[in-house]
Amino acid sequence: MGRKVLMNLRGLGQAILMLLEAILYIPRALDRRSRHELIYQMYVAGIKSLGVITVVAAFTGMILALQTGLELRRFGLQQNIGTAVTVVMLREMGPFMTALIIAASVGSAIAAQIGTMVVSEEVSALEIMSINPVRFLVMPRLLALAIMMPILTVYTNILGIVGGAIIGATQLQVSIQAYFDNAQLFAQNKDLYVGLLKAVVFGVVIATTACHQGFSTSEGAVGVGQATRRTVIISFLTILVLGYMMTRLFYR
Repeated sequence: MGRKVLMNLRGLGQAILMLLEAILYIPRALDRRSRHELIYQMYVAGIKSLGVITVVAAFTGMILALQTGLELRRFGLQQNIGTAVTVVMLREMGPFMTALIIAASVGSAIAAQIGTMVVSEEVSALEIMSINPVRFLVMPRLLALAIMMPILTVYTNILGIVGGAIIGATQLQVSIQAYFDNAQLFAQNKDLYVGLLKAVVFGVVIATTACHQGFSTSEGAVGVGQATRRTVIISFLTILVLGYMMTRLFYR
């Protein structure tokens, strides 16, 4: 038990050191080789994730509006669903749902790619050629997720809020105009800023976890699968804990 705790603490320390080293390389992100890799990683994290995010975001807003609206209608307050859906999407569900999708799709793919490179000794070959793996592999992925997560979160928020408006108009007798008027009346800029800050933190967590698990891969193809699985589990748990702590910090 004690040995396992020590190994987990050692892994956490290694991940933090790798993150700090990658941050130090960010000023070189616009070098020719790094720029191409950064743009490709932004494309993978952003454009290739839009399909899943679109479906999840729209239905998240629709479910929020339906569940909240049905309860509010018992008290004749269903016109307030605009505020409820908008505030919840901006503060919590937008960054949270986006992070879960990115962790499951992009994070697992990063861990599998780097893990395969470790197993096939491509990372060792980079080191022999005096190419720093953290600069070449970690920094572009870290920066790409830190940039794309807030953008994707804004996209999720918009679709979720629009989905809630459609449910309000079609099932709860709340007009589109009343829905958005109510949302603008009570939603604050702080809700948006806190949500975007969460998105950046979640992006850094996903990239760091995926890269660290990829570099920790051993035992061939089995190890690659285990690294991918650990990336998703660790990312989900960390996102949940950090999401709660940031909400507690900004809204106590």
